[in-house]
Amino acid sequence: MVADCSTVFNFLRRARVNAMPLASPLRFLLSWLAIASTLLHFAVIALVVSGLKASAEETPAPSVTEVSADRHPELTRLSPTEEVWIDAKAKEVLVGGKIAIDKGPIEFFACPKDTKEHESIVAVRSSARLIHTALLAIGLQPGKPVAFDPAYVPASGAVVRVTMRWIDAKQVTQEARAQDWIRNTKTGKATEEEWVFAGSSLWTDSTTGKDYYQADGGDLICVSNFPTAMLDLPVKSSQSNQALLFEAFEERVPPHDTEVEIIFSAGKK
Repeated sequence: MVADCSTVFNFLRRARVNAMPLASPLRFLLSWLAIASTLLHFAVIALVVSGLKASAEETPAPSVTEVSADRHPELTRLSPTEEVWIDAKAKEVLVGGKIAIDKGPIEFFACPKDTKEHESIVAVRSSARLIHTALLAIGLQPGKPVAFDPAYVPASGAVVRVTMRWIDAKQVTQEARAQDWIRNTKTGKATEEEWVFAGSSLWTDSTTGKDYYQADGGDLICVSNFPTAMLDLPVKSSQSNQALLFEAFEERVPPHDTEVEIIFSAGKK
């Protein structure tokens, strides 16, 4: 299902409030607040999706233009050309992509297609800004990207769990933590750090007045610290090629070009 304004109204028609005793006005209020919060999430989706055409004209993003098959018709799809779905019940965001590299040093875990595949394990068929919107819709709030001047301040924001799903050579569906595909070059072990929703930033072209969501340039899920990252690790991790802290865990990452899905959800605080 591709999201539109009717999603909100359909949800409203299906919403039910259990009968509350008059002596429990607080419970009644809390129930309505919970429904209002969910409706707000759907409204964000509907408004953003209804404005995708205008947004695409105003803010250039990676080229994702071909209509693709809807693998999850039971979920809310945010665009017919970008592979982003919201599972409102599970509070998860699913994003389609493929393995870009399965060995070697990395600065990113995932990037939008046609951006930084040479240093990312996964290339997704979506813009970063649409995934940002989807994370907002499941209740995740961005913090601030990393800062370096005058001193290092790590990225902040909601903790995000990143899970990978794919079908192996035996046609068996597999799942793994994204961290299990990333090897710390100092320890030789899978990284344990959790990502935070830093939220990237907007840059305005002074000559055209157009706004650019900077993570659309490739900085979707970072393992090196970037002030343009949408998701970043809240630990110091160099961008220098000579000091890269992470590499693809060759023995665990599926082969190049394997179709995968990234599942985003709230992590532990």
